[in-house]
Amino acid sequence: MDHPGADGAHRIGPYALLGKESTAGGSEVFAARTDEGLLVTVTVVGPQLAADPGFRDRFRAAVERARTLSGAFLVPVVDADADAPVPWLATRFTPGLPLRQAVDRHGPLSEPALRVLADGLARALAVLHAAGTVHGEVSPDSVLLTMDGPRITALGMAGATGSPAPSPTDDMSDLGSTVLFAASGGEPDTDALPVSLREVIGGCLYPEPPERPTAEQLVAYLKHQNLPSLAGSWLPPAVTADMAAATAAVGSVSAGGDGRGPLPPPPQTAAGTGVSRRKLIIGLAGGVAVLGGAAAAFAFSGDSSPAPDGRAGGPGSTARPTAPSGGRSTSAPSASPSSTDGPEPVVLAGPDAVKAWSAAGKHAPTCLEASDKVVMVVTDTATSFLDAATGKSMFHPLNTTNEFGTNSFKYPTAYADGVFYLLCDTPSQSGMLAAFDATDGKAKWATNLADFDSGGGKHVVMYPSNYVAVAGNTVYVCGQELQIDGKVSSESPTTGYIHAFNASTGKRLWQVKGTDINNVLVPPSGSHLLATSAVPAKKPGRVQMIDAGRKGARGWKVSIPHTSYYFTPGWPLTCYAAGLFLFAGGNGNTLFAVEAATGREKWHQRFDAKNGDQVRIGTPFSSPDGATVYVPVGSDLAALATADGTIQWVAVLDGAGDTGGTNLFNASLTLGGKNAQCSADTVFATDSAKTLWAIDAATGRARWRYSDPGQPDVGFLWTVGGDHVFIASHLTMTAIAAHGR
Repeated sequence: MDHPGADGAHRIGPYALLGKESTAGGSEVFAARTDEGLLVTVTVVGPQLAADPGFRDRFRAAVERARTLSGAFLVPVVDADADAPVPWLATRFTPGLPLRQAVDRHGPLSEPALRVLADGLARALAVLHAAGTVHGEVSPDSVLLTMDGPRITALGMAGATGSPAPSPTDDMSDLGSTVLFAASGGEPDTDALPVSLREVIGGCLYPEPPERPTAEQLVAYLKHQNLPSLAGSWLPPAVTADMAAATAAVGSVSAGGDGRGPLPPPPQTAAGTGVSRRKLIIGLAGGVAVLGGAAAAFAFSGDSSPAPDGRAGGPGSTARPTAPSGGRSTSAPSASPSSTDGPEPVVLAGPDAVKAWSAAGKHAPTCLEASDKVVMVVTDTATSFLDAATGKSMFHPLNTTNEFGTNSFKYPTAYADGVFYLLCDTPSQSGMLAAFDATDGKAKWATNLADFDSGGGKHVVMYPSNYVAVAGNTVYVCGQELQIDGKVSSESPTTGYIHAFNASTGKRLWQVKGTDINNVLVPPSGSHLLATSAVPAKKPGRVQMIDAGRKGARGWKVSIPHTSYYFTPGWPLTCYAAGLFLFAGGNGNTLFAVEAATGREKWHQRFDAKNGDQVRIGTPFSSPDGATVYVPVGSDLAALATADGTIQWVAVLDGAGDTGGTNLFNASLTLGGKNAQCSADTVFATDSAKTLWAIDAATGRARWRYSDPGQPDVGFLWTVGGDHVFIASHLTMTAIAAHGR
C-alpha cells in the first residue's frame, strides 16, 4: 500500500489507510482512520489525473463546492488536500456496498428496491442541481447501498476530472444508466426495467437532453404513483450480509486487527462548513452546535390562517346496516365483555370538525410531536417548531431530519416535562438521539446511537432504532437487533434491545437485549417496563417485566399461548394504567390486568363475538389519569374502569372502510402505531375509512369527525398536545380543538 508522497507507506495526510475498497476513474478508494480512531473514506487521486496541469485548481474548487452541500443521500466531504504530492479527498465513512459490487455478486435488484434506488439518487441530484452544481460521475461505482437507502459518493471529485463540463441533464442520463444497470445486471435493455419505472427511467436515457426529466420531476413522478413501500430492509439479505461483512472487516482492522474492538463511529462535521485538513470536528461529543443554525431550510413557512368557520370533513355518515349487530361481517365481529351485557352501544356519528388553524409547509412532515404550547414538525429536510395556538413558526429550524418517519413499526418522537426527543439524522451524522428544549427550540444534547458493533470475523450486529419513550429522568430507545455473520435466517426469533439514557444529559445508563425483548412498553412513570418475547414456531410467547431500577434485570413472566401475532415486532400491543400492565392473552380475546411490580393478576375481561366468531383485542390504551382503559375490538371501542374492568361504554363504527369492507378502528388491527390517543376528556381514534374521531371520554359519543378527501393514500399523521389534535396531510398542518370550538 505504498503511495508516493504519503506520510509513510500506510498513511496519507493525517489518515492511516486500512484497506482498499475500490477503484474509480483512475483513483483508488480506501477505508482509513484518524489517530483518534474515527473512520473515513479516502480517495487517493491517480498519478495520471494528478499530473494534469489544471487538475489541482479544479479539484480545489470542487471540494469547496462540495463542502457547502448536504442531503440525506449524499456522502459529505470532511477533508481534502489539493496541494499534497498525491492529492486526496476524505469523506464520511458510510457502511455500505458499492452498487456495482452488489449487482455483480448477487444479481439485479427487485422492483421495490429499484424504486428506492431511483428516488434516493434523484433526491441527491435535486440537492446538487438546486445549488447550481452537478455531479458528473454518477455510476454504479459512485453509488453506495446502505441500510437506509442509496448514497452518492465522490462529491469532491465532481467537475475536477477535466472532461467537458457536465450538465444536470447529463446527471439524469447517468442516473438512468445506473438504475438500468441495477435492474438488468449490465445489459443496456430497458425491457429489464419494471413497468412502474420503464417510462421515467427510459426518459432519463432520451438522446435529446431537453427531453429528459429533471431530478425533482423524477421524485414527484415516483411519489405520485403511490405504490406500496417495502416493509423491512429494502435490500436482499445476501447484499445486507455482504455489507455487514465488509463493515466488520474495516472495524476489525481499525480496532487493531484482533476483531474484538468496537467499530468506531463515523466522523462528524458541522453542516455546510467542511473541516480543517489537520483536525476533524467531532460534532456532538462536546456540544450541540451541529443541530442548530438558521442555514437549515424551513420545513414550514409559518403562514397560517385561522378557520373559525372552516369545516374539515368528508361526506355524511353512511347508513347503518339493517342487520342486527350479531349479523355483522365476520371480519369484524361485534364484541362485548362476556361477564355482562353492558350498556347499550353508541353508534358514532358527529359533525365535521371545525379547524382552529391551518398552516402551509414547504415539505411534507414525516413525524409530529406536540405539547400544549408547541408542535414539533419533522421533515426529510429540517425540524421546525410551530405555535400550538396559531400555527406560526417559533424558534429557528434545526437541520435534524427523519427521512422514514412514523409508521406501524416506528415512532421516533416523544415529549415529556418540557423536552422533545427525536431519533434523527443530521447532514453529517446518522443515527442520533437528540433532546430539544420546548421553551426555545434549542438542542439540549445529542447522542450517537451504537448502530454497529463488530464482533470479530464476519460477525456484525446492527441496531436499527424503532421508537423512543420517556419515563421520569430516563429516555429509552428500543428496536430490533440485526445480526449478520455470513448467513441470514428468517426463521430465527427476533432479538430486541433497550438502551437507557439520562434524560438530562443524554449519557448512556445501561442496555439489555434478547429474544425475550420485543414490543417494549415504557410507562410514563415508574421503573417497571414490559416486554414481549419473540415466539419460536408453535410455542407460546410471554410478557415479562423489565426492571429499569436494576439496569434492565428481568422480572416476573407470564406465559401467553396461541397468540404469536401479538409478538410480531412493532409498536407495543400492551398498555399501562394506574400501576397496572394490561395485555391480551388467552386466544387473543381476553384482557388481563396485572400489577406492574409483581405480575399478580388483578382482573381479566374476556370479549366474545355476539355472532359466535373469534375476536382479537387490538392495542389497548389508557386515559391520561389512568382511570380508564380503552379496548378496540374490530368496529367496537370499549371503555373499561381500570380499577375492576367493568364496562363504562361501547362506541361502534358504522359503514364501510376505505377498501369497501367493514369499517374498523385502526387500533384494533394486529399491528399499528399510535392510532388512538387521549387528552384530558377526549378520546381520539382513527378508522379504516381514514377518519379521525373525537369521542367524549365520559359518554362514548362523537364530538366531531375529520376526514380530508385530499389526504395521502397512507392516511395522515397526527398527534395530541394539550386540548388540541394536530394533523399533517401532505404539506398542510391543521389544528382542531378537542371540543371542536
